Amino acid sequence: MAKSSKPIISHFIDFLEYIEIEKGLSNKTQENYSRFLSKFSYWLKQNKLEKLLPHALTDKHIWDYRVYLSRSKDIRTGKLLKKTTQNYYLIALRCLLEYFSVKDVESLAPNKIRLPKLTDKDKEIKFLKLDQIEKLLSQPDINTESGLRDRAILEVLFSTGIRVSELVSLNIDQLNFNDIKKFIDSDKSYEINIYGKGGSSRSIYFSPRSLYWIIKYLKVRKGNDKPLFINYRSPVEDASRRLTVRSVDRLVAKYTRMAGLPVLATPHTLRHSFATDLLFQGAGLREVQEFLGHKNISTTQIYTHVTNKQLKNVHDKYHGGKNLKT
Repeated sequence: MAKSSKPIISHFIDFLEYIEIEKGLSNKTQENYSRFLSKFSYWLKQNKLEKLLPHALTDKHIWDYRVYLSRSKDIRTGKLLKKTTQNYYLIALRCLLEYFSVKDVESLAPNKIRLPKLTDKDKEIKFLKLDQIEKLLSQPDINTESGLRDRAILEVLFSTGIRVSELVSLNIDQLNFNDIKKFIDSDKSYEINIYGKGGSSRSIYFSPRSLYWIIKYLKVRKGNDKPLFINYRSPVEDASRRLTVRSVDRLVAKYTRMAGLPVLATPHTLRHSFATDLLFQGAGLREVQEFLGHKNISTTQIYTHVTNKQLKNVHDKYHGGKNLKT
């Protein structure tokens, strides 16, 4: 292996091109890796290590960075980063070291980066109960165009369990409006095909209720923009009006605060809520896996922690030997 004369930070662009071209990772994954590595870049600069070369990276640097992550706060919640979030930053750094290994650049071995061990508490997911969902859905001002858009977004997130990146990628021409009108007055779901994480194809299902709000929004929406959901910022010539992931994150957080919910909801919280609601209603884990587009059933199994608690509550309420005679 050869020693590189370029600082670690200067390798980031090459690394991102590598995961795009040679690893074939999606644009969204590339964006995430870029964001995770930017935190490492910030830490290096804060510690006057921006010129640190790959072969000069030591176990001590990694340990100090882990301490920094454990003491960092989430900018949305103001709370310390969860261990699961810390792991994302460390995994990105480990992938960078793997890249160095592939390119024969002398550096620390990737296995030197150990991830914090997660407890059951760390793996717990946040979801909203149905009464909380109802409260959240009622927050947008449906007397305005943007409020109708926001109501439709919230309804679609909960109805489909779609990822936020998938939601903002939806286009109007994916919906057949002649068919939709039939579904609104029925109790049947409306199915479309999308390309989700990793370019994999799957079906998602809109409830008649979510279709109703989409139609109400589109009736007042101005313009012939291709995206289903658009922004209402001042128009810039030739700029896309497609709503961004960050914008959807912000609007969900805004309505969560307005609803006074105890959980600071994100679009992913609504995805969790969709999945747990299906399981509570009797859907199987394999079916939920298909709905969510998980490649591996082990990813879907995070929801068993929730359903196991629900089973305990059912047992406490309906069994527990209450009808036995002593």
